[in-house]
Amino acid sequence: MGIRDRSGMEKMPLVKARVTKVKQVGMATCVRGYRIVNGSGEGMLIGSQSNGLFLVHSESEESPYVAARPFRVNAGAVHAYIRVGEKTRYLSELSAGDDVLVINSGGQTRPVVVGRIKIERRPLMLVEAEVDGAKIKTLLQNAETIKLVGADGKPVPVTALKEGDEVLVHFEAAARHFGMKIEETIIEK
Repeated sequence: MGIRDRSGMEKMPLVKARVTKVKQVGMATCVRGYRIVNGSGEGMLIGSQSNGLFLVHSESEESPYVAARPFRVNAGAVHAYIRVGEKTRYLSELSAGDDVLVINSGGQTRPVVVGRIKIERRPLMLVEAEVDGAKIKTLLQNAETIKLVGADGKPVPVTALKEGDEVLVHFEAAARHFGMKIEETIIEK
């Protein structure tokens, strides 16, 4: 691991969220991000609400469908937020050369540089979960190779998710405006 990667490492709290809904929602535009991700239990924080982000696993796992691609995270719909340092950004805003945050199931973070962004139409799945009495959600590609990180730190394909499963998320009570944490009431649905 290089000096640049170690210099940005910090611990970010992850909590368990209980899956309350998994639903196919049809075709939409999603983003695949290409950057170096090390392995099992590691990915990026992605979600439809800036205060509740799911740990979306890298494609570092072998599967019967495709070879492992540890350099890639299939991040989700173009409207989704991604955690980048102390801020959030929309996935659709990212491009080659941008810094993003990679996190493992233990909460250790490091910055990585985006090598390429690919935006394409794919079938999507809505994943909704509850944490601390709040509902959070995200849209992810409906494919066996797309995974969240379970409460045990292991990858779980979105196609195998069911109500009652527990996944790791980063949750904040604070709202965000233009990606910055603020002390204000904002409701995102």
